[in-house]
Parts: sequence; structure tokens; C-alpha cells
Amino acid sequence: MKWFGRPGTRPDEAHGRSAPSLRINLFFFGTFFIFCIIIIRLASLQFVEAEALTEVEESQETKAVPLSAIRGIIRAAGGEEIAYNTSVQSLYITLTKDYTETYKNKETKEYEFTESAQANTASLAARLESVFNQYGDPSGKKLTQADITALLDLHFKKALGYYPRKIKTGLTPREVAHFLEHKEQYPGLSIVEEAARHYDKDTVAVQAVGYIKPFKSSDKQDIYKNIRSEMKKNNADPGLAYKEDEFVGFYGLELQYQRELRGKNGYQTISVNPQNMAEEVTQTVPPVKGNDLWMTIHKNIQLKTEQAIMDQIRWLHTHPVLGKLHPDALTGYAVAMEVDTGNVVAMASMPDYDTNVWTAEKVAPEEYDKIRDNNLNGTITDTTSGISGNGLKSIVYLGSTIKPLSVLIGLNEGLFSTSDTYNDKGIAYFGKDNNASVSNSSGHVLGLLHPAEAIQESSNAFMVDKVGNPLYKKYQDKVTGVWDKYLKAFGLGLSTGSGLPHESAGANDYMDIKAAGSTQAAMVYASFGQKGKYTALQLAQYTATLANEGERIRPQLVSKITDADGNTVKEFHREVLDKITFDPAYWKEIKKGMNTAVKAFDGFPYDFARKTGTSEMDAYGVVRDNGVFIAYAPRENPKLAVAVVIPEGGFGSNSAAPVARKIFDAYDWEYGLTGVPKKNVPPLAASTPE
Repeated sequence: MKWFGRPGTRPDEAHGRSAPSLRINLFFFGTFFIFCIIIIRLASLQFVEAEALTEVEESQETKAVPLSAIRGIIRAAGGEEIAYNTSVQSLYITLTKDYTETYKNKETKEYEFTESAQANTASLAARLESVFNQYGDPSGKKLTQADITALLDLHFKKALGYYPRKIKTGLTPREVAHFLEHKEQYPGLSIVEEAARHYDKDTVAVQAVGYIKPFKSSDKQDIYKNIRSEMKKNNADPGLAYKEDEFVGFYGLELQYQRELRGKNGYQTISVNPQNMAEEVTQTVPPVKGNDLWMTIHKNIQLKTEQAIMDQIRWLHTHPVLGKLHPDALTGYAVAMEVDTGNVVAMASMPDYDTNVWTAEKVAPEEYDKIRDNNLNGTITDTTSGISGNGLKSIVYLGSTIKPLSVLIGLNEGLFSTSDTYNDKGIAYFGKDNNASVSNSSGHVLGLLHPAEAIQESSNAFMVDKVGNPLYKKYQDKVTGVWDKYLKAFGLGLSTGSGLPHESAGANDYMDIKAAGSTQAAMVYASFGQKGKYTALQLAQYTATLANEGERIRPQLVSKITDADGNTVKEFHREVLDKITFDPAYWKEIKKGMNTAVKAFDGFPYDFARKTGTSEMDAYGVVRDNGVFIAYAPRENPKLAVAVVIPEGGFGSNSAAPVARKIFDAYDWEYGLTGVPKKNVPPLAASTPE
């Protein structure tokens, strides 16, 4: 073979040089070809398909759909679960065009569902109804085809198109198994594990704990107004978004600690089409479980307090006091607050009710009628008490329980001294030409009294002659302002600081000069407790302030907050709100005077400070007596302050005091009034027979 190569070269050498050159040429040609295609495609996208692609891009917006977090638990002081959750399975349907496809009617010019969409919807509703009837709980609510169709919300009246529709919650295992096995037969179906809220059937401090309701019913609550405003902001965290059917705190601690208990919702980011229908889930962020609340309320003390009130009300209906029954005594309120910590160990508003009624989607009118007068916390608010309508409320006049403070004010204002005596003649006069008068209870003439004895014997005449009248003469028209300042220093006439929503500040009606008739009359009646209406919680704080010698502390209903793993997130400790200073001799005098004889405390093993009270108030033209009682124990180194109010219960010594005795006994058993729980003290060893 002849080779036309360079002289001296072999054919295989020439081939080795030409092969790489060919490959390089092919590479550059191929690269050039590919770039040409890319440039042509880019030009096509830019100038030919740009408008169409922009429309597609704009149609593929993303929306965030919340995923509910599991609500935190509310526990009693001993860790008992008072408000808790159980796991339930819920069925959701995400709408697709199979159910929502429409066309424009040429005659009516209205959009109507296609025959195919109507048929799919009817078929879905019928199949779901059949499954629910076959596999569901026989005792549960029956869902008809019409119910299911309404829940699908095909016209988007309740939710946007991309939101999944909740059809049924509390699925049985057989229902869940069926739907998971035949999921392909139900387009858009999903089974979601959720939490159902429950409350202790023992009904423990139900008004203080509160209840939940769907978020869609929350428009009037300030906290949710703010949340809705946050949700409307474009930069709002999707985890802050609320579902309309999500249950939220509506009263009591459930409302007060809504943000802590709720945790943080998760969410799904969903791409939607121009019709606001879901296309696909592009991102899922899981929810964060809510924190747990540990109440200061002790379950056993609380239950014994509640029982004591109801027992006492029944007793008042069947046992005449001074020849009189008290059939209108239908409610009672009690608060027990630790003097050194501020911890509220009992808060009872009776009668109470089962708050599980609120865990349904909607409370039936007949059910609400049963709890209308019981669902609010009468220890902190002005609620109907006893007779209805314009009758008495849960806040009543202090009666004689104001007298320790009246004496303190008189001493501090220099109106008398601890060594002064007053000759009680059973009546005191005031007004122009002394044309008005105030008598002691039953007109008792008490004779010579020191200030402490005036408290102990509950002398109205002393309070009028030594406090009310002289204070008015000293300050004239400014006297009610002076009086008001003193009372507020003890927590009467302003919020206690508990933080409970809707707490009443009471009614300082001694400021209503027109109703009283004159400034002097307002001051006279206020001095012995017939002006100024306050809640049981305010009375307990007032009592604790007396025990703390002028140091007013915040009532605490929560001791700590823990996360899902049990780690402490926040702790609550003793917090001083105010401090008023008096001469130590004045405190000694009033402490000595808080020594009224109370039969209910016969055999009580501790020296304790107490004051009974009976306030008179008009309802339906009849003057009615309200029982009031305050006490703290022990007298020295006090541990617990208690306030009890029994509207229309008669004398406080007969109606309210017996309830307080049972509260002290319950506390002594669980915690110990001297720091050693009685339940931990072994009984005395039986003597051995000789």
C-alpha cells in the first residue's frame, strides 16, 4: 500500500495525529449547535411565549393553610389534668374541579355547576353518608347527604377554595380503615389526627379554668381582634394564622393564657390556580405543641370548698336562723389565698357546671339555658346571684368586714387613739340637726369600747361617731376621695392584678353622692360597710393585706408554665403590688379586734383573726341580708386568708363562716397551717392495755 505521508513517517503515526483534530472539530461544532438552540429557545420564550408563561406564573400563587397545634394541658397544683386532650381522627376533603367545575348559563348569565360536578358531589355525599352509617358510632350525630354537602361549602361562603373542608371528627377505627383502604375513591380526602379538649368531670374550679370555643366565634374578644389584624398583614408568620374552626380560649385561664396554651400552628404551603383551588402542597411545617399550665389551685381543697358552699346553701333552706329560712340563698363564692405567696388554692363560684358542654361545635339553646347563670366566675365578676333579673349580684356590700380597715383609717387620721374609749349607746346620729341615725345590729347597746372591742363587738355606732362623721368634718367634700385612696391601697375598688379576663373592679358607690343623699351620708354608711361592693377575690386580697400589715400582693393562679418536655418555661413568685404603712400599734389593735365569736370554729386548733359581716341590700323592694366572712390563720405568722360570700344568706356568722371553717380544715390537712400537713402527721398511738 502506498502511503502519502511525510517522508519518514509511518501510517499509524499519521492517523494518531489526525484523530484528535477531528474530535475537537466535532466538539466545537456540537457546542455551537447547542448554543444556537439555547439562544433560539430563549428568544422564543422572551418574545413569543412570555405573555402565556407570565399568566401561568401569576396563576400559580401559594397560600398557607394552618395545621392546628395540640393545646397545652391545665393542671391542678398536684399535677392532676383539669383541662386535657385526647387524640381524634378527622376527615377532610380538599375541593377539586371534580366538585366545583362551573359554566356560564347563557340565559341567566349566572355561573352554575356542571352536571358532572353536581353528580360527583352527590355521589361523594351519598357514599360518605353510607360509610358513616355503616362504620360510624351508632350513638353519634348522624350526617345526612344534605349535611355533608353543606359542609363541603361549594360556594366558598365559609372558607376559600383551597382550604380543606372538615366533614367529620371523631372517626371510628372502622371508618378510618375504610377510607385509607379506598382512598382513591374519594378525591381530595385526607385523615388528620387532631386533639379534642376535655375537662375533669369532677368540675374543678370550672369558671376559673374557663372554656374554649371555635375561633370563628371570637370577634368580640380583644385578643382575637389583634390576632385577626396580625393575620391580615402580608408579612405575618403563617404559624400565627388561625383556622376558623380551631378551638381557642374563651374564658378564664384558657383565655388568659391562650398564646402559651395554643403553642404555634404549623402550616402547609399550597400552590393554587386562578380559581383559588389547591394544586399541590409545596411545603409542610409541623406545629409546635402548646405549653402546660400548673395552677396554684389544689384539687382536693377546691372540691371541699365547692361542696361546703352547696352543703351550706341547702342548710340555709332547711334550718331557720332566728326563726327565718333563707330560700333565696342560691349561690356562694369563696376564695382562699396564701398570705405569704399570693397563691390562690381555692376559687369557688357555686353552683358550677360541666365545661365539656363547650367542646361541641355549637351549644344547643336548651343546654345554654341550663348554664346561663353559672358559667361566669362570680368570685371576680358581677353576676346574677339568687333571684334573677334586677335582683342581687355576686358583688355585695362588705358589711362589718370593713370595720378593721375603718379603725385603721381612724387611728391613722388621728381621729382617736388605741387607748381611747367610746360609750356605745346602740345608736349614732348624723345629718342636719342629727335627723338621721344608724343603729347597731338588733339595737344592741355595747357600753364602753376600746377600738379593738368596737371591731370585735361589731359596733356600727362607733364607726359612725368615731370614723365616718369625724372624717367628713375633717375633709368635707373631699372625704370620699380620701376614703377611696385608703380602700384602694387594700385592693378594694381596683383590679386585684390576677390577670383573669373580665375581672370587676367592684363598685365604689360611696362616690355616688346623689344616690347617698349627701357626702356626709355616703361617708357614714361607708364607715360600717354599707357602701362599696366588691368581689370575693378582692375580699381575699384585702384580708391578706390585713394579714401582711399593709403589703398588698398579687393573687397567683398559676405557679409555673412548662413545655411539652416538662421543662420549666416560666415561674411565678410572690409579687408585691402596693404597700401602705401604719404605726405597729395600730396593726396590733385591729389584729386584737378581729376576734368575733364564731360558733362554726368551735374546736379550731389555731388562734386566728376573723370578722363576720352582714350587708343589707334592696332587691325587688325587699331588704335582703348577705352573709360575708373574712379570716386569716394563724393570727401570728399567718399562712392562709379566706373570704366567703353567701348572697341572701343572712348573718355571715351562720351562712359564710361554716364554709370558711371547712376551707381552713382542708388546707390544714393538705398543706398545714403551720407548714406541716396534717395528713403527714401520724395519729397518736393507741394506749396499750395494762
